[in-house]
This record gives sequence, structure tokens and C-alpha cells, in this order.
Amino acid sequence: MELDAISFAKKLVPHMKTIIVVKENSFMHEKLKDEDNIAFETISFRSNLGFSLITKSRKIIKEHGIKNVVFFGASELKSLYFAFLGLDINLLIRHSTTKSTPKKDWFHKLIYSDVNYHISTSKHLEKNVDHIIPFGKNTKSQMIYSSFKFNESKHIPHNGINILHTGRIADAKGQTDAISACKVLINNQIDFKLYIVGGYDEEYKEKFLKFYKDIEYKDKVEFIGFTNNVEEYLHQADIFLFPSYGEGLSLSFREALANNLICFAYENTSFPELKELGLKFHLCKNRDIEDLSSQLLSTCRNIEKEKEVTKDNNNIIKEVFSEEKEIKKYLEILK
Repeated sequence: MELDAISFAKKLVPHMKTIIVVKENSFMHEKLKDEDNIAFETISFRSNLGFSLITKSRKIIKEHGIKNVVFFGASELKSLYFAFLGLDINLLIRHSTTKSTPKKDWFHKLIYSDVNYHISTSKHLEKNVDHIIPFGKNTKSQMIYSSFKFNESKHIPHNGINILHTGRIADAKGQTDAISACKVLINNQIDFKLYIVGGYDEEYKEKFLKFYKDIEYKDKVEFIGFTNNVEEYLHQADIFLFPSYGEGLSLSFREALANNLICFAYENTSFPELKELGLKFHLCKNRDIEDLSSQLLSTCRNIEKEKEVTKDNNNIIKEVFSEEKEIKKYLEILK
């Protein structure tokens, strides 16, 4: 979400004065120090409902004459409600993750009451927001796909079949199911290599390593760790195996589709929506490793034919998730 906010600010800068407000000494603060074209302010606070967060936010709004606030997240909204009281603010909350706990008690109804727009980055999330989040009398809901930059698809020749998973190694993100599904390739003597790109979620690391120690084909799995050069691995891959248990609208998955990889996902959250857009990929029964394995084996046995099917994905991604479309929709609702 942090990098998403910085990316969004960069897109907005050419069209209007943009200031990004972040927590002092946070990850975002450090990242912004390297950005020359983004103005930013920092706020030092310890609690999501605190006097310093309220007063400093209000001061920044007044000093810069801010009329629009696009808020990423939700936890600090309780303070921002009080910071914005009495001010003429066009408040947009951008939702990019699936929420599970309803927030329709009296306190949440109060702090969400002055929101002008709930912006969801997929149709799945729009339904999720309507179910979970309280709406004020004048609050509107809108879906705007988030854009991202990518190059033309490129493929580097290699031996065997290269399979890729990108993203944090975290609970329910799909790495364990991806590794387990590859056992079917071992059993059928199909030459492959699975690359896991992404750093560990420290809270999950011990559980993951406990799972991995029992895997008998470790020589077929390579952990790359965190890298800023994910594109290198996308260009070397044939298959993108992403059996996540749920995503708002996965950037990793869309990047793989844009590179015309043969992609696999479970039938949950926003993945069926991507299928409805005309994108070609394998949608497997939700959390069903047997179905995932079966479709993976069939694909590997017909790999060249499968590659032909995905050739239009790059063009569809380019059309649906364009920066021009995204920013045009935001400019229509910003003051």
C-alpha cells in the first residue's frame, strides 16, 4: 500500500499540485527522500487516535489550502475525522485490499460520515466495501482500476519449464500451494524449476520453513528473496503460479499477464473478474491443490500450444489498466 500511494502521487503530479503526507521516520518517509518530484510532509505520532496527528494534519491542510484528500488505508481515519471537522474537504478513501470485519457500529458510522467517495480498485472490492463500510448521506462509491507501467512482453529462451511466483512469502499468499502442486511434475518426470521471488513476512517465516523442510524436491525450488528487478524473472518464466487465497487486485498477477505468461490462480476474490475482462489464464477450484496440480500438468504437457493462447493478454492489460484512464476518472471527481 505504501508504494502504491507513492505511485499514485507520481501519476497525479503532472495534473495538479500534489502533496503526500506520511508518518515521520516510516518506510514511506525513507522512500520519499529519494523522490525529487514529489512534495511531502511528515507527521510524528504514536497512536492512530492522537492529538498530534489531529493538529498536525489540520495545520498541513490549512497551510497548503488543500481541498482534496485521497486517503490510502483506514486505521488513522478516526484522527483525520476530527482533523477535517469544519473544513471544506473532498475526502476520497481508496480501497485496495479485501476486508473481513464489518465496521458499521456507531463510531465507524461517525468517522466515515464525511467521506465523499469510496474508491475501489476492482469490482470485487467495490462489493466488499459496500458490505463492510458504512456510507454517509452524501457518500458515493466508484470503481477505478489502478494502472501500472510495463514494457512489451519479452521471453528469454532456456531449457526446461520455468515456473514463477512473486510476492511476499506470507500466510495464504500461495507459495505453499505452488510448491505442493509442482509435485505432480516430479511424478511425471517433467523438467522444471520453480522460482520464488519475494522476502519473508517475519511472522510467517517459521511456519513456512516447517512446511518446506518436508519437501523432497528442494533442488527444483529456488528462493530469490526481495529484488527490485522482478522483470528479469518474468522474462525468463513460462508459467506464473499464483494460488493466493485472496487478493484485492494483484499487481504481481497483472504483471505476469502483461508479460503473456501462462498464469494460474484460484477462483476467489478478483480473479474471476480478470477472466471476465477477456484475459486468458487458468482459474482453478478455490484452495484445491488437486485441481491446480491437474491443470498444471496438462499445461506443461502442451506448453507451446498454451503459450499461443496468452498472446493477447498484453494488449488487453494495456487497454484496461492504462494510466490515462485511471487519472481521467480521478480528475472527474477531484475539485
